Order: sequence, then C-alpha cells, then structure tokens
Amino acid sequence: MYVRLLRHNRDFRLLYAGSLISLGGDWFLTVALLDLVLQLTGSATLASLMLLCQTLPIFLVTPIAGRAVDRLDRRKLMIVVDLLRAIACLLPLFARTPALLPFAYIGVIAISIGSAYFEPASQAALPNIVAPEELSAANVLMGSTWGTMLAVGAAIGGAVTMRFGRDVSFVVDAISFLVSAAILWRMRAQFAEERPAGHEHPPLLESMRETLRYARAHPRVLALLTSKGGYGLGAGVIAMLSIFGKEIFRAGAFGIGLLFAARGLGALLGPFLIRAVARRDELQYRLIALSILIFGAGYMCLGLSRSLLTGAIAVFAAHLGGGAQWQTSTYGLQRETPDWIRGRVFGADYGFVTLTMSISSLGAGIASDRFGPTVATVGVASIAILWAVVWGASTWRLWR
Repeated sequence: MYVRLLRHNRDFRLLYAGSLISLGGDWFLTVALLDLVLQLTGSATLASLMLLCQTLPIFLVTPIAGRAVDRLDRRKLMIVVDLLRAIACLLPLFARTPALLPFAYIGVIAISIGSAYFEPASQAALPNIVAPEELSAANVLMGSTWGTMLAVGAAIGGAVTMRFGRDVSFVVDAISFLVSAAILWRMRAQFAEERPAGHEHPPLLESMRETLRYARAHPRVLALLTSKGGYGLGAGVIAMLSIFGKEIFRAGAFGIGLLFAARGLGALLGPFLIRAVARRDELQYRLIALSILIFGAGYMCLGLSRSLLTGAIAVFAAHLGGGAQWQTSTYGLQRETPDWIRGRVFGADYGFVTLTMSISSLGAGIASDRFGPTVATVGVASIAILWAVVWGASTWRLWR
C-alpha cells in the first residue's frame, strides 16, 4: 500500500519528498545549534533554552496560525513560510561569541513561528490530498519522514558539524527550505475543501472559542488533543540528549548526533509498528497510552546508561513509543474533525504540546544543572509514565 500510494499519487509524492528534504535540514541545524551553545557556554540550562525557543513561540502563535490555515490558501501559505524560514536559518552564522549568541536564538524563534503555520497547514491538508482509504498509510509515511530524517539528518549533521563546521549545517538547512518551497509550488492538489458561498470566518477570539466548544462537544477529539499535550510534560527529557552525548558519554557532536539518530530511527519505525499491530482505529487509539508508557521507560533506561551504545538503544526504544503515539493521535484528529475547523484543531494540538514540552525542557535543564543529568532524566521520564496511566484509564471507554 505504501509503495502504491507513492507511485500513483503525484501530489502526495511531492509533499513526502519536500518533507524529507526540509526535515533533514532541520536536524542539521539542531545538532549544530546545541553544539554551538554548549561550546560557547557549557550550560545545560542554555541548551534547554535553545530547545525552548524551538517550541514555546509555537504555542504563542498557534491561535493566530490555526485561524490563518482555515482562512488562507494553505499551499501558498506553506510556500511563503518556507521562504522566510530559509532566511532565518542564516542568523546563527553571526553567533561567534557568547555575547552574539542571541542571533542564534532569534533565528530559532523565527523558524519556530514559521512551523506554527506550516505544520498545522500540512496536517490539515493531508486528508484532501489522499483518498479516505489511503489516509492511514499516508499518515504512517508522513510520520516516518520525521523519523527518517532525524535518523539520517542528525547522524550526518553531527558528522558534518565536526568535519566542516557549524556554518555549513546552517546553510544546508536554509537550502532545504528553498527546495521544499519549490516542491510545494509544483503541487496542484486542493489543500482545502471549497467553502460554501457566504461562509465567514469569525474574529480571532471567537475563532478560539469556537474551537474550544467543538472539542468539548466531541470527547474523542478532546481526548486526542490532550494525549499529545500530556505526553509533552514528559517529553522535555529529550533536552538531555545533548548533555548525555557531549558530557556523560564524552562523544562531542558525534555523540549528540548518534543519540538523535537513535531517536529518529525509533520514530521512523514506531508508526509502522502500531499500524501493523492494530488495523482498527479504536485499537490504535487505545494503544496511545502504552506507547507513552514505552517512551517514559526508555528514557528512564537512558538516565541509568553509562555508555553511548546502551544509551542509544534506550533512546531508540523510547521513540518507538513516541513515534507511534504521535502518528496515531494525528491520524485520529484528521479522521474525527471536518475540514472547516481542522486547521484550528491542529493549531491547538501543536500549540498545546509545544507549551508542555517547553515547560518540561526548561525544567529538565534546570534540574540537570542542580541535581545532575541522571536525576533529571529519570524524574522527567517518570512524568511520562504517570501520564500514560492517567490518560489511558480516563479515555478507555471512548474507543468503542
């Protein structure tokens, strides 16, 4: 089914290729930025702040972005965002000293604001690009792009950063956004359904209230929205990957890249695994809790690891669960929400998880500086395990 979908659906094939290229560049950038911050400052808190700048602005912008996704031409919006992010990728080139490090943070904030528009638009458009019976397979493939390019991009990014320097990684990411924009320009599919004549979009505050009312009136949508947000409370433990790679395992940018590659490989295989185990939608939704539990347990093992190999294995296992839950909750929201409000729902979904991940990442960095990476990693991973139990018990009856 996956090969047939890629072979026969030209627009989905283009979207898939564009995502691969853009995400690969993103992970070049992430590894280089973390290496930059740790080299200039040596601070786990400032490294966590870099990850915070990748997530918190998304939460602040998504109410506006979600409304824009439902109002504007989604394809053109994504193209403009890609072009602006290409420019933002070049700002870290000015960060040569600790005093100039704000240039890197400003660039990351600009990129994350672009993501607040791009990701909900892409997710809201997917049900219009593929047939209903292809949506599950399309979601698995799109979920795998993130994992594939994290695995490949992070590993190569770490090696390139060590061999050619960080500046090359920044330029590669800028080029990847330009290529993604060119690919989107070639697509001809409708990214949204035609709106009825006379259809009006409510003002921003009323738009937010309308989204909240819709979620409260549809318990399955509300449950799927909260699944990612709660997962984000424990997902800040990901900030520890740079600390373990560089400080605990003493492997520099290569160690950071390898741990991120293990994360990507798990995220790549997780969506395929959950679809192979559970074909029915309702069973997939129930397995979200187990997926989050696996994520937390994997990071607990990382906290107790003392070698790069065992740490990489633990991270791989964790993101088998993380990738599975992310893909399943995204697919569920696409199935459960109509097109006229789907952009705002995905904006809320993306904003909620980035808020909780921001808080969790910053907390993990502060705890690492005060109590050490092991205590911080085990503690934050425990939150993910607790959320898996609470969410699974409270939503079990919805999936009939």
